[in-house]
Order: sequence, then structure tokens, then C-alpha cells
Amino acid sequence: MRIIFSRKGFDSAAGGGPSPIVDGRPISLPIPAGAASTTTYGDLGLDKLAAQASRGKLSSDDLCHHDPMFRDDGTCWFGQCGAAQTHLERQGAERGDVFVFFGLFRAAGEQPHHRIFGYLRVEEMISLAGGAPQECVDAGHPHALAMHGSNDVIWRGEGRTASHASDALRLTLPGANPSVWRRPKWLKPGGLSYHDRPSRWAKRGQLQSVARGQEFVADVGRRKEPREWLDQVIAEINRS
Repeated sequence: MRIIFSRKGFDSAAGGGPSPIVDGRPISLPIPAGAASTTTYGDLGLDKLAAQASRGKLSSDDLCHHDPMFRDDGTCWFGQCGAAQTHLERQGAERGDVFVFFGLFRAAGEQPHHRIFGYLRVEEMISLAGGAPQECVDAGHPHALAMHGSNDVIWRGEGRTASHASDALRLTLPGANPSVWRRPKWLKPGGLSYHDRPSRWAKRGQLQSVARGQEFVADVGRRKEPREWLDQVIAEINRS
């Protein structure tokens, strides 16, 4: 099995600033649309938050890339393509693997930090080369509306977002730069794709995460400790 740390949502480059934490709840803001989209920030009720996070650059009528798309039935539809999709394929990502979505967040009066905000337990991978399922088109999923790359895929399965910005879902070491993580004990040096350089693991219990990139894959096989960590993360996300 693979645990995939998947970076999503606003940051200083995409959107202009961190996603907000409002009344204790992390709200991941989808990035501005770079290709096909029929969904605006206003449609999602995120217009005021997007305007604030982007320092007024985005408004209610601006189109957004609504992906990953978390559905009311407790599923998630996530599109990926290009180099990021190729990386997932080379890492052997498949059914049964789990995406752990994280992003840059900030509560009022606090410093930005990386935190986990959702997950997707992969049950199905749909290649869009032969056309998108009509239900994905009808839902307005951006990858279903138009191909974003020749290897465009929609990953689907059980998935939800967190309703609490708990400390258990925080990745950034308190008081540190957002990219300095307190890594899970099971995550050993060299055990995460794109993080091979030994200096990233130099300090005990920390990881200097890469500045850019989307999909970071940890192949955990049948190991018990990472599976227990993942179960705890998912339970925390699902906590009401």
C-alpha cells in the first residue's frame, strides 16, 4: 500500500495566500481555474474567503479548479495529469492506496502552516483518454469537462474533509517555517518520493519538505505502524 501526500489548494503562488481556518475549521480554497471550469468561487460559497486570501484579486465570478471534489455521498473525485500523474504511475499507485491531502493554512493572527485536510481511499482510476463518465461531466469536474493532459485520470473512492483544525492533522513543526515538518515516526529517511536528499532528513524527527510538487509517495507495504497512523488520521478527519 502507498500513502500519498498530495499538496492542494491555495498558497503564495497559487491563489496568493494560505487557505483559511474559520471557526476552527480548515477550508481548502481551490486554486484559480487554469483550464476548463464551470464553477465559480461564488458557486461554492467561497467568494469572500477567496477574495480575502487573494488580497482582492479573486471575486465571486472568478472560475476555480474544483478538484479534489468531495461529494455529499462521502466520496472524492480527484483529477491528475501530466508529470504528476506520470510520477504516480511510476510509483505504482493503484486501488487501495490512500491520498492524504494537505495544504497551506492560516488561522487569524497565526503563522501559516501545512496541515492535512482530507483523504481519498482509491477504489477506481478512470482514464479520460476515451472520454469522461457522464456523471463527472454533469457534476462539473474540471478534468471531465476537458482533457488537461494526454494521460488525464480521475481517481475515485471514499473521501472526506476535516471539520476541525486539530493538532493531530498539523504537519508543520510549531514555530517553524511551513515546509519544516514533524514527520511521523514510521516515515524513515528516503522513504518519500522527491525527498531523497539526506539533508532533508538531517534533524531527528523532522523533514524539510520540498518547496514545489504535488504528489509525494510513501510505499509502506504491509507495515503496521504507517497503517495505524493512517487509520488515526482518517478517524480524526471523520470526527464530527
